[in-house]
Amino acid sequence: MKVIIIGPAWPLRGGLASFDQRLCRAFMETGNDCSIYSFSLQYPGFLFPGTTQFSSDPPPEGIRILPAINSVNPFNWLFIGNRLKKEAPDLIVVRYWLPFMGPALGTILRRVRRNRKTKIVAITDNVLPHEKRFGDRPFTKYFLAGCDAYITMSDAVMDDLRKFEKTKAAKRVIHPLYDNFGEIISKASAREWLREHRRLPIGPDDKIILFFGFIRKYKGLDILIRAMAEPVLENTGIRLLVAGEYYGDRESYIHLIGSLDIEKRLILKTDFIPDAEVRYYLCAADAVIQPYRHATQSGVTPLAYHFEKPMVVSNVGSFAEHVLDEKTGLVTEAEPAALAKAILRFYELGEQYFIPHLREEKKKYSWKNLVNTILDLSHDIQK
Repeated sequence: MKVIIIGPAWPLRGGLASFDQRLCRAFMETGNDCSIYSFSLQYPGFLFPGTTQFSSDPPPEGIRILPAINSVNPFNWLFIGNRLKKEAPDLIVVRYWLPFMGPALGTILRRVRRNRKTKIVAITDNVLPHEKRFGDRPFTKYFLAGCDAYITMSDAVMDDLRKFEKTKAAKRVIHPLYDNFGEIISKASAREWLREHRRLPIGPDDKIILFFGFIRKYKGLDILIRAMAEPVLENTGIRLLVAGEYYGDRESYIHLIGSLDIEKRLILKTDFIPDAEVRYYLCAADAVIQPYRHATQSGVTPLAYHFEKPMVVSNVGSFAEHVLDEKTGLVTEAEPAALAKAILRFYELGEQYFIPHLREEKKKYSWKNLVNTILDLSHDIQK
């Protein structure tokens, strides 16, 4: 089949781009002709909360990426829609993660549908966003109406989807492993690399827990910081490594850390982490902590599975579906005292306790499974 993925890709950065590129490769590995239509302008600068939208990594080898879509230019939407209509791929797989993209993507898909050939399957990372804004519901409704079928990666998103679209086909698939960040390396080697190349003060025998990814309010880093100040963790020697860029009020976190007087128990690397460096942070940690206030699914979870790192997660969204309590990690409430006790419980059990369970569970996180589910959905669509 001729397959086109619509979504972020290089030179844009972040988890969505990494996912789309890995999915494109998975389609190619199963014998399909696949390419990506990405964005020439994803977000206007004043709407982007980070330092830059662009990656410093080299382009992925062997993947055709066309940066063509302007998210705020309606004339571009019509042009790209007509172009794809004439190109007439067998299948379009379109990513939907933010209602802001609804008008652009919905308009493009409506033009494509006029060829009465191309089937359209949406991967809905979020149907409703974590941070609510005006227009969320009408923009989402407009986008969903342009699709033929849907993939979700959690029950929570499926529930949100069915509030808008009750009849079209939809299937839930586990978010595949992020296996494109390199192989597992030893903890000692990872820590040595971080000391030498990023000058992070991490000793070979330190107890290190990791918060990884963009820092946004809903992800609950402030809850985790307060947990680090709980009396039960005070004399344990446990330190928190924060690796990821602030997407919000940096000063509020710095003030909180200072007011709790726990600077020496935190290691802050609050810049964007390039793809080539991801494995060093994951492999250097004892466990990955996800203290989210609310969530649908998280790309950090399949990343932790790939690197066989136990997780301590809050009991929100799909975390309890994907993290098996006292097997692949620990599930607790999103409040400081409970989170602190769960971290302590992790060290009581020990990292090695979780490894056999992680290795068994990660077998379910297959890119081939996602591709086959998308293709099965597309075969059932009548044009």
